[in-house]
This record gives sequence, C-alpha cells and structure tokens, in this order.
Amino acid sequence: MSFYEDRILPHIIDRACSMGQVMKLRSQVVPHARGTVLEVGMGSAINLEFYDSDKVDMVYGLEPSDGMRRKALPNLSRSPVRVEWLDLPGEKIPLDNESVDTVLLTFTLCTIPDWHTALEQMKRVLKPGGELLFLEHGESPDNGTQKWQHRITPGWKKLAGGCHLNRHIADLIRHAGFEITELENLYIPKAPKIAGYIYKGRAVKPAGT
Repeated sequence: MSFYEDRILPHIIDRACSMGQVMKLRSQVVPHARGTVLEVGMGSAINLEFYDSDKVDMVYGLEPSDGMRRKALPNLSRSPVRVEWLDLPGEKIPLDNESVDTVLLTFTLCTIPDWHTALEQMKRVLKPGGELLFLEHGESPDNGTQKWQHRITPGWKKLAGGCHLNRHIADLIRHAGFEITELENLYIPKAPKIAGYIYKGRAVKPAGT
C-alpha cells in the first residue's frame, strides 16, 4: 500500500463521506440494523453513532485498510455497540455460513474490485431471511451525467481508492440473488451529480439460497 493510500486517502474519504447530507442519509439507514451485524467497508466507523444498541448484539467491521482502521479509533471509543474488526477485503469474509442477521453497505460497493464475489460472500454469511441494508452512490439515469460518469471513472478510481462512479448498484444487488424490498433514488443536495446519485434501500436473502 502506498503512502497516499495509507496516510492521505483515509482523510479524504472520511471528509467526503461525513458531510451533513451524507450523515443524514446514514441516520435513515443504519438504525434498521439488528442482531449480529456485518458492516462491509466500515472505514472510519462513522456509522457507529447510528446503531441502536437495543436492537444490535454486535458488529463485525470488515475493513482491509490500516489507515482507515487508525482513523476509526475515536469513533470506536464512543461506540454504543461492541465491534470486532475483520481486516480482510469484501471478497474474503471470514465468517461462518448463515451467521449474521444484517449486512450493512454504505459507500462501499463502488470500491470493491470483484463486487460479484463480495456480494455472494455477503449472501453466504446472512441467515435465511437476513437483510442487506445499503446506501451507495452510482450510475445516474440521466444520459448527460451518465456519460461523464463513464468518461471520468478510469481516472477517478486511481485517486479515490478504486471508487467507480458508474456502477448500477440495484442491478448488482439483484444479480447476486438478493431481493430488493425497498429502494429510493435521489441526488445528494449540492453534491456534484457525477458522484451524488444515491441508491438507498433494503434487500433480503430469499429463503433457500
């Protein structure tokens, strides 16, 4: 890992992902988590304040970046729930089959190189009927914005930790075999449209999968 990825990028990502409107969206998604939770791409742990300690038993925080885990220390010290770090990427989740009740994805799926394998792993560790909560940015339905997303992504992902601006998040989740039960799309107010089109919702692991 380069000096930029370890020491500089975590600060940039933390600042971008903790703006007021983004935190408001997080506050609408995270409280739905229940039971044993797997948070994929926990980053600097800025979701922790929104967990409901009456509903959540513990959180596995999957985060491969040493820099992000260091950045998370102040938030961990104030956490309302117990957290256990998992320092592997999303494609290699070190948990047993059907061992978690909720998987949480917030601004993570855009960065995972092999998104399909990662989602398959998430589905594997979810209990039958378990829920995937997601808050992600991705491909816009507007032709002009979408064109710029495709044009900029190759350079953007080199500077932004592998972030793809142009992934259709809902399609990826469905392709992995999840059933989306709730979906809201919107632009983050005052954010650049190329990076601010949001997919917010919930999906379940169908019985028998």
